[in-house]
Amino acid sequence: MQTLTIDFICSLDGSAVGWPGWWGMESPEYLDWLDDAPAGDDPLLMGANTYRVMSKLTAGGEPGTDALNGIPKYVFSSSLRAPLTWANSTLVDTDAVDYVGRLKEESDRPLRTIGSVALCRSFLNAGLVDRYRVVIFPVITGASGRERIFDGYPDVTLELVEARTFDRRTQLLEYIPTVVDGPPGR
Repeated sequence: MQTLTIDFICSLDGSAVGWPGWWGMESPEYLDWLDDAPAGDDPLLMGANTYRVMSKLTAGGEPGTDALNGIPKYVFSSSLRAPLTWANSTLVDTDAVDYVGRLKEESDRPLRTIGSVALCRSFLNAGLVDRYRVVIFPVITGASGRERIFDGYPDVTLELVEARTFDRRTQLLEYIPTVVDGPPGR
């Protein structure tokens, strides 16, 4: 059985949308890590909105995105139509949770997500998530940020299994998640 890692990049307050890519703070060390990461060629799972954004960024030459072209991508959508134009993209219009449950059993590679907040939430609620990898950029987008990535989540405890700092400012934190019924002692 393969693992599923949820990959999020966000501001300190958890916003994923509202500022330019990388919050205008792309760091050379982080971009190098993206290029060299062993999981860099693991299949990606994403929804339609993330597909639209990332395929456009990649086509436009956004730093750190060109490697995504050669990676298998599973795009969960009822609004997109085949064939998808981004190389190595497979459109999946069936239930994402069922599909990913089977994919974890059949894949020869670990799986990971990119963006896709609601899709990731459904994977967590279904018990499919093995790891959370969160990269936090040093900015708070309280007034202008949108799409807080953890809104609507159940309560989750996190066991830290990896931590790293890029260019003395951007943090990578990797956790094993456990969904809990609420705060201790309730």
